[in-house]
Amino acid sequence: MSLLRRLLQIAVLLAAAGLLSGCDLLVLDPAGDIAARQGDLIVVATLLMLIVIVPVIGLTFWFAWRYRASNQSATYTPDWDHSTQLELVIWGVPLLIIIALGAVTWISTHLLDPYRPLDRIADGRPVPADAKPLEIQVVALDWKWLFVYPEQGIASVNEVAVPVDRPVRFRITASSVMNTFYVPALAGMIYGMPGMESKLNAVINAPGEYEGFSANYSGAGFSHMRFKFHGLADADFERWVERVRGSDGALTRAAYLDLEKPSKRDPVRHFARVDAGLYEAILNRCVDTERLCMNQMMALDAEGGLGLDGLNALEMPRRGDPRLGPYVSAQVCTVPTAGPSVLSSALGGMQSP
Repeated sequence: MSLLRRLLQIAVLLAAAGLLSGCDLLVLDPAGDIAARQGDLIVVATLLMLIVIVPVIGLTFWFAWRYRASNQSATYTPDWDHSTQLELVIWGVPLLIIIALGAVTWISTHLLDPYRPLDRIADGRPVPADAKPLEIQVVALDWKWLFVYPEQGIASVNEVAVPVDRPVRFRITASSVMNTFYVPALAGMIYGMPGMESKLNAVINAPGEYEGFSANYSGAGFSHMRFKFHGLADADFERWVERVRGSDGALTRAAYLDLEKPSKRDPVRHFARVDAGLYEAILNRCVDTERLCMNQMMALDAEGGLGLDGLNALEMPRRGDPRLGPYVSAQVCTVPTAGPSVLSSALGGMQSP
């Protein structure tokens, strides 16, 4: 029986080792500086907490063995109830750990703020003074990812490429429901929400192909809402841009409205041209020109609105284009209906038909 038990223990250990051999420790050994610093924070926080956890677990087993019923030599003191030294250890050590953990977390939270521009590319390598961040506009669709490169005038679906060691500024939003933009090798999870914009400043330090996905359940196609993240040398990135520019697709407003429809397992697609102001229209939920943009509605609301009598005077023949600004009929600005005089000055870009 003893031999059988020993063989069973060895089999369990071998099975556990086999399972653990398939683990990917990318979160603790990523290719991006931000993700690496976040991984270091996880390690430091874990070690600080283990200062209490390991002794407590060890003492639990020791007490169970030391004061077992069969140990007649163990000291039995049923009236013992207090020890100042023990109380200092029990309360003092966790308090010191909490202070240290709070200080480390507070500092790291500000240094790793995703909205904060990068101050270094890697450890000991500050961002060059002339380095211009690459801007990528990210839209979480159902159930795919759209990436727009405003500087290059291109876009892609389920594929994103960035140069190695160049700061990247992501502007993230969503089309219908909340999603999470997550590339474990690059940085932590950033939420994208309809009508709102999140930002992420990050950098990738090693060339390679990495996986990105949504980390927030968003419906039937969520499991396959994944994309490829390519870290490329500068020359390879330029070739990738030229390859995308050589494609036939054009991401117009009409093409986006078709792309926005829910679909699953979408292949990688490239668009050689992108309509100007498309991302702003997506963000303000007015790609469809029959809808008034959110920023236009908020501009009207900020001045108290137009009231029921002003609804008929509101004209929107060019609504949906954020570049044109708010558009209000001239009738609204007449003496009987204008309301506060501050309205016209606040709604910059107001035009008459």
